[in-house]
Amino acid sequence: MKTNIYKLAALIFISFLLSACSGPKISDYAKEKPTLELSEYFSGTIDAYGIFTDRSGAVVKRFTVLIEAKWSIVDGKKVGVLDESFEYSDGSKQKRIWKLTEVSPGRYIGKADDVIGDAQGESAGNALNWAYTLALPVDGTIYHVQFDDWMYLVTPKVMINKAKMSKFGIYLGEVTLSFYKR
Repeated sequence: MKTNIYKLAALIFISFLLSACSGPKISDYAKEKPTLELSEYFSGTIDAYGIFTDRSGAVVKRFTVLIEAKWSIVDGKKVGVLDESFEYSDGSKQKRIWKLTEVSPGRYIGKADDVIGDAQGESAGNALNWAYTLALPVDGTIYHVQFDDWMYLVTPKVMINKAKMSKFGIYLGEVTLSFYKR
């Protein structure tokens, strides 16, 4: 009986490790078109429409985002500012200002007031993957949640974003966004 419990525990642990390692890699998208140039797409005015779904898949929040974006060269590096204005279906509003720096071709660091540390981004082909921790306010409490954020350029004007949220490795839900560049 005790041996069976150890075998079951080992099987669950191995399954967890394998599932944690599975998933797309940015290099999987290297040949996809159109090619995403972050400083080109996020330049000017972009509208976004999104939902947050909980772990069961139920839509918990709907929102729109107006993004004003501009880039400059600072110390020889591309630096972008994305000024995001969120409006939620319950009437609440939120502001986030991202400062993005291209540290090498296809590699980015992002900072925002509610991002803990630096967001790490990498792009290839039509895709961009961000990894970061967000200080998320929920009912008066701030939770630090991890985001695995994927963006896919569909046309020169349309990009789709899927971001999985987790805490201590436990899946909490997903944010889905559709961006439209004016």
